[in-house]
Amino acid sequence: MDRRQFIKSATATTALSSATVATSAMAQSRAETLLIVSESGPNNLDIHGVGTNVPGYEVAWNCYDRLIGHEMKAGPYGAPYYNRDKFKPELAEDMVVGKDSATFNLRKNATFHDGTPVTAKDVKWSLDRAVTVGGFPTFQMKAGSLEKPEQFVVVDDHTVRVDFLRPDRLTIPDLAVVVPCILNSELVKKNATPNDPWGLEYTKQNTAGSGPYKVTKWTPGTEVIFERNETWASGPKPKIPRIIWRMVPSAGNRRALLERGDADISYDLPNKDFVELKSSPKLDIYSTPFSNGVQYLGMNVKNTPFNNPKVRQAVAYAVPYQKIIDAAMFGLAKPMFGAAASAATEVAWPQATKFNTDLAKARALMAEAGFPNGFDTTLSFDLGFAVVNEPVCILIQESLAQIGIRATINKVPGANWRTELNKKEMPLFTNVFSGWLDYPEYFFFWCYDGSNSVFNTMSYQNPAMDKLIAAARASAAAGDAITYDASVRGFVDLAFTDVPRIPLFQPYSNVAMQKNVTGYQYWFHRRLNYSALVKA
Repeated sequence: MDRRQFIKSATATTALSSATVATSAMAQSRAETLLIVSESGPNNLDIHGVGTNVPGYEVAWNCYDRLIGHEMKAGPYGAPYYNRDKFKPELAEDMVVGKDSATFNLRKNATFHDGTPVTAKDVKWSLDRAVTVGGFPTFQMKAGSLEKPEQFVVVDDHTVRVDFLRPDRLTIPDLAVVVPCILNSELVKKNATPNDPWGLEYTKQNTAGSGPYKVTKWTPGTEVIFERNETWASGPKPKIPRIIWRMVPSAGNRRALLERGDADISYDLPNKDFVELKSSPKLDIYSTPFSNGVQYLGMNVKNTPFNNPKVRQAVAYAVPYQKIIDAAMFGLAKPMFGAAASAATEVAWPQATKFNTDLAKARALMAEAGFPNGFDTTLSFDLGFAVVNEPVCILIQESLAQIGIRATINKVPGANWRTELNKKEMPLFTNVFSGWLDYPEYFFFWCYDGSNSVFNTMSYQNPAMDKLIAAARASAAAGDAITYDASVRGFVDLAFTDVPRIPLFQPYSNVAMQKNVTGYQYWFHRRLNYSALVKA
């Protein structure tokens, strides 16, 4: 071989070697990165923030610890399922529950993402924040009788006591939901202002937790990048170093990314796609009914015309229930309508109403209500979950037109939905609510209690309803099954009589994953738990 041939050969070998190294590095990077694609993303990284949307829950769950979490159990739908009644230590290494209080001993090796040790004062400050900021976080805490900063007591640097205001079986479970997360109090206070004493502007865009992951980059509406917390103390070290969560508005593009193997997980494809993908040998599909969850049609009962019960009943008879199940949900939903007229009310939630589609009855009720020629209104939905909401609204719009209700569809951007919903100005809207604590009285406290300004989105007020909900909560704590059963049946019957919201169906949480991704778990918040995922 002459010198020229030698140089040519060596150059080719070097180029091939470099290409091999680059390809190997790319493959390793891909193996260590999980790519999630979804229709919409978070509008706030802080669960305590004003108007934080459902995708924001996913950030909070994975970046912050809570004192306790749930054990898992075998799920009836193919995936592990959180155990409502069994708890495990998280930031607290143990929990001692007494008659009047619960004491939590913290892990002494727990640190926040910046290396600062987690102490009892961080726990108290975080819980004080949750019960004080107002809005959804404070109502969530109130749902478990966690209402006053004085309830949270620092015993020593690594011990916290939670004092009970009253007997309430929801108190301990409420400490395991997304809201009572523990923040790095000193870091947040450094970034607070006199007008923002809880540092909500800082935590809207920055995570300040001790959880299994931390956000290293957030481009609203585009992507969120998470890096593993290498020193996480509250569980086994997560298997996946890096998570990229990308917003891909087109459902067709999300499906194509999955089918090509470019994306690892998607969980909000149209139901038609999930039905078709179930036969794919490349993907695993998990479909699980929302625990304590219902998609509903809500009506603002404080304003005309929906302040008239006969108008609301007319709408309930006009809804094209079966068309929605078939054409919008493709069968991936549990009907919440059509119970037999003779069926007894169950001590359970969700359960089906006795409404069916009956346009003749709906027209008669409209005439009795004084609206024989109908009226004009708007029908609103969250554009962040358009793959379900839009076809549902189109079908409802078409059916309402047959009884004279002319509904213009109003598409609200996902980042604004929670704020618009809480204004309680939309006359007619569809939404989904899933109670984090799987008890009927918990769902009704949130959705029907007159004191609840967050998810009682219909502005519904009925003292008899409030009394029944309170009786159910008190009798559950006292172990009085007779009073409890009567109270639950009572508030379900009243909800179906007054019908401020019309249950449509119990949705399914649908998740599509590559075959080499395992560890999916169903959780009450319906979001992904990154620390359990494994990518081969």
